[in-house]
Amino acid sequence: MTSPEIVGALRYVSIATRRRNGTSVATAVWIVDLGDETIGFTTDVTAGKVKRIRNFPEVALQPCDRRGVIDLGAPTWSGTATVLTGDAARPVVAAIRRKYGWQVVAIDVASWVRSLWTRRRAEDAAIVVTLDR
Repeated sequence: MTSPEIVGALRYVSIATRRRNGTSVATAVWIVDLGDETIGFTTDVTAGKVKRIRNFPEVALQPCDRRGVIDLGAPTWSGTATVLTGDAARPVVAAIRRKYGWQVVAIDVASWVRSLWTRRRAEDAAIVVTLDR
């Protein structure tokens, strides 16, 4: 198996991004192998990780649980991330929906309910990561 296949087969991955002051911020995300030597995940376009990736595209990934807890000695993969929006994000969104099924529907419903109060529908973004070799 290649690194994208290994990482994409995981249920949760902690992705570490960098703030302007150099501080690392780790977030647990769902991950999917996109089949073209890349992996990807989805997020809200206004999420902090999107801004951090646009400023510093270098990321580090590690297997984790749903709360972002990383096991001692877990492998680390580094790569370069790219933010996609609009039509470019659709293949990643579709791949996440295939892999995580009803959980994505539950998140969509929660997002829709939140939009009733905020009067704003979050735009989906996709992050595509090319792992270093």
